[in-house]
Formats: sequence, C-alpha cells, structure tokens
Amino acid sequence: MRKQNSKFNTRFISEAGSELKNNDYFAFVELDKYACYVIADGINDMIDCEAAKLAIQSVILKFQENPSISKNAIKSYLKEANKEFLKADSKVKLKASITVVVSNYEKIRYGHLGNTRFRLYRGGLLKQESEDMSLADDIIKEDMLSKDLISRHEERNNLYSYLGKDKSFKPFISKKIKLLDGDIIALYTRGIWENLDQSEINEVFEEATNDAEEVLNNIEDLILSKQPEQLENYTFVVIFADKIFKDPERKRKIKKAIKITLMILIIVLIISIILYILHSRKMRRIESLNLAYQNTIEYIEDNNYIRAKEECNKALEISEKLRDKEKIEDLNNYLKLIEATIIADEELENKKYKDAQISYSNAKARAKFADNINLDYIERKQEETKGYLNVYDYINLGDILKDLKDYESAEQKYLQAKNLASDLYFNEGKEKAIQALEELYTEWDKEKQENEKEQKDKSEKELTALDIVKQGDESFKNGDYEGARLYYTNALEKYTEMEDLDKIDFLESKLMSIDQKIVENEQKIQLAQEYERLAIDFQAENNLLEAKKQYLLAKKIYTELGKDDKITEITSLIEMLDLEIEQENKKLQEELNNKESINEEDTETTTQNDNKEVKAKDGILD
Repeated sequence: MRKQNSKFNTRFISEAGSELKNNDYFAFVELDKYACYVIADGINDMIDCEAAKLAIQSVILKFQENPSISKNAIKSYLKEANKEFLKADSKVKLKASITVVVSNYEKIRYGHLGNTRFRLYRGGLLKQESEDMSLADDIIKEDMLSKDLISRHEERNNLYSYLGKDKSFKPFISKKIKLLDGDIIALYTRGIWENLDQSEINEVFEEATNDAEEVLNNIEDLILSKQPEQLENYTFVVIFADKIFKDPERKRKIKKAIKITLMILIIVLIISIILYILHSRKMRRIESLNLAYQNTIEYIEDNNYIRAKEECNKALEISEKLRDKEKIEDLNNYLKLIEATIIADEELENKKYKDAQISYSNAKARAKFADNINLDYIERKQEETKGYLNVYDYINLGDILKDLKDYESAEQKYLQAKNLASDLYFNEGKEKAIQALEELYTEWDKEKQENEKEQKDKSEKELTALDIVKQGDESFKNGDYEGARLYYTNALEKYTEMEDLDKIDFLESKLMSIDQKIVENEQKIQLAQEYERLAIDFQAENNLLEAKKQYLLAKKIYTELGKDDKITEITSLIEMLDLEIEQENKKLQEELNNKESINEEDTETTTQNDNKEVKAKDGILD
C-alpha cells in the first residue's frame, strides 16, 4: 500500500570515464513498505575488481531478508557487506566506499562509509548532506577551509573508515529524516565531486524541474565540459520524491497515540506522585534521622545520657527503615557506649564504687568505636570513683592501725581520708572520716584516762615497794643480780606486810627464777635483734608500717631490759621511718587502686611476719 500510494522516481548515470572499466555500482529495490538505494565506489587498484558490486549485492540481499528503516537494521546491512569483503576469495584485499538509503516512503535514513556522497535538496536548496570520512576532510574542518578544497587535497582518498576494514568498523547511521513532496535525494561517487564544486552541483538543483533526466544530463554536461585529463569512474543518482505516502489512518493513529500518551502521562503522573510521596517520606526520614543523630551526639557531649539513649534509639529505628547500614553500625556503637555509661553512672550513684570503676573501663573501651566522643567524661568519672575508693581505703587502713593501738598513725590516715573527701566534695566519705576521727579520739582519751588512773592508784599503794622493786629492776638491768635479789627480798617483805598476795607470789617467782632471768634476758636480746633484722628487711621491701611495728617490738624488749642506748637508737630509727612513711603516704593513693590486691598483700605480709617471728623464736629456742 505504501509504494502504490507514493511516487518515487529514480534515475542514474554511471560511466567508466577515462578508465578501462567502471568499478562504480548502483542498485535499488522498492518493496511494498520499504525501499533501499545503494551506491558503492570500489577503491582497489585492480581493473577487474568488483568490490563495489559485491558490496551492493550483500546490502540488497540483507535488506530483502529483513527490510527495516531502523538504525540497527541499516548497520547490520553494512556489517554483512563488510563480512563478505573480509571472507572474499580475492587476490587483493577488497575495499569500497558505500552509501545506503532506506525509506518507508515517508521518511529516510542513510548510512555510509568512505567518501561516497549523500545529499537532500528541498525547494532547490541543500537540506542535509553526508560527511566525508577522509583525512582531508578532518584537515579542512580543522583549518576551517572550504569543502570544495577536498576534491584537490592530496589526502582525499586517505580514508579512516570504509568497507573491508577488519578493525574499528564504525559506519555512520543518520537519524530519520522526514520527506516532503518534491524532495530530491542525490547520491554520487568521487568521479563527480572531484570534478565538480559543491556550488556547481547546487546550481543544477536550484534550476531543477520535475524532470530527473534533465538533472542527470546537466550534471554530465558539466563534467564533460571541463574535459579533465584523468576522469575517474563517475556515478550520479537522483531520487525524486514526487509524492510522499500519506497514511489514511494517520488521524486515527494520532488520536490513539494521544490517548495512549495521555494514559502514559496519567500513569507516569501517578507513579511520579507515588515516587514523590515515597521520596518525600524518605527525605523526611533522612531529615529526622539526621536530627536524631545530631541530638544523640549533642546529648552525649552534654553528658545527658538518658536523653541521648532516647534519641539514639529513635535514629536507629529510622536507619533500619532506611536500610542505612553505615548509620546502623555507627548508632549501635553509640548506643552501646551510652548504655555502658548509664550503667556506670547508676553504680556510682548507688555507691557501688568497685562495680562503677569496672563499668567505666568498659565504657572507655566502647568509646573507641564511637569517635571517643565522651572520653573526657569517662576518664573524669574514673578519677572521681578512684578518689572515693581511696577515701574508704584510708579509713579502713586507719581502722586497722586503731585496732593495733597505733592511734597517731590511725589519726593520720583518717585525716588523709577527710582531706581527700573534701577535695572531691565527697560528703559521705568526709562524714565517715570525721566519725572515725571522733571515735578514735574517744577511745584514745579513754585509754589515756585509764592508764593515768591505774598509774595513780599503783603509785599510792605501792610507792615504797615499787621503788624497791625498781631498784631491784635497776640492779637486774645493770646485771647486778645479787643486788636485785636483796631489793626483791626487801620488797617481798614490804608486800608481805601489805598482804599483797599477788605481788608476794610475783616477787617469790622473781626470786625463784632470777637465775633463769639471765637466760631469758639473753633470749629477749636475741629476739629484739631478730625484730631489728626483720624491720630492716621490711624497710628494704618498702613495707614501712610492718618495719615500724618490728622496731616497736624491739624497742619494747629493750625498754623492758632497760637498754637505754638501744632504746635511743631504735627511737631514732622509728623517727626516720615516720618521715619515710609520711613521704610514702603521698604515693599511697596510686598504690591503693585495688583494695583487694592490698588486702591480699597485707595478708601475705602478715603471714611472712608470722613465719619470720616463728623462725626467730625457733632460733632463740634452739
């Protein structure tokens, strides 16, 4: 129907020129729905080479198998021709320039390789033309010269794309071109454009009538009138589109197309609205996510972890809906940090200081995965918790010293606890330290009063006898055991007079064991010397309290024995040790980080002391 209702008039001339054989070819086939027009120019040097003929046959046969005006179809026609060139059994490699025009009697599309020409004239004016695929064309474009110079350029036949090229096969395929009644299509080979300028060809079409033969004759007359010395094969084709096919169902198709287009637009609009709603929802979620994420960070920085947890959970919920894996991972790390910090704060608030210390360490480890955002807060809380623990450690150490009746050292520890608690604004610890001090002073005063009263009573009742006993003790201390015996005998008489049975028994026992006292005194001196040695060992181990204890035990023995020189020596050592203890107390805060480890150390130290005392006593007994 399309061919019958349209009128295409095709005419051509094709001559050998001054050559022995014409290697140009043109052929066309007009089917009911499509028409194909092919022009080819063989560019081999051999006279009898039929490259152009093979190219046209390949294209026409491929077109008849699959007639179409699509870009892919025209490209497949040219590929098929190139394939035939590459596998052809020829003495030389086949090469050709080619132009293919396919029409559906309403529109045309052309494809070409090489330097054959396509032109479309409308109303006598050039409407569209093909581009030359030669180095000469590139040079002229680059230098912005007239296209007419191609015909005389030495690189005009140096083609970068042509039939027969096995690599970089890239034909040019045009867009669809709508035809109008009276349009003229011109196809020609290099025998034409090498001898005629574009302006000369354009003049022929400007003066053209509806007579195709007249156009061909005018073109040929122009070539022959120039009488070139070497005239290449030349072929010129004109296709007069006198009447274009007009589809009788065009209006109905247009209406149908409009309806379909409207339906598509409505569908697209609906989809767009849905997508817009979804996108808007997504953007709102992203906005809410960013706000919650930012709030989480700000609340953490403000140390408001309860609100930070709320915002983090909100952001995490939105991230899961958005399937934002990166945000989910970050928020999970923040949430773990927040929860660990909340637990630590609760334990600190509930006075579980050891548990809080461990929890803050866990939170510090979590902070590494959350950009260390609250590291300063955690470290500050760790120091605060450590200070609270040290306050209680000082108080407990003071209690131990108080039980040992070392009231001065106990007072020092309680004061350290009180001062540290004041620095930390730890009111509870301060109150406990003050309470411990009050109890210490009460017990200390009570013991002093009891000692004073006992001493007074003893002085009143036993003044005379005591003096005699002291004289005996002095003699005994100086090694005058006989003199001591006389004093003890005299004192025994005094206590007998006072009917003090306990003292009588005591003095009788003294008299009975005076000889044994010599041995016992020697044993005591050895024991005191062992205490001194243990004190030196403990001092070398930096266990100053135990060292002081050993010196006190040694001093007590020397006091009992009346060894003034040794008492003076030990007293001096204890004073020096007190100075070291005072210096060591400043470092004690760092050493008391773990109360459990201190208790274990104290236990071990006590065990060692017991073992050393046992060894010392065993040595004395031996």
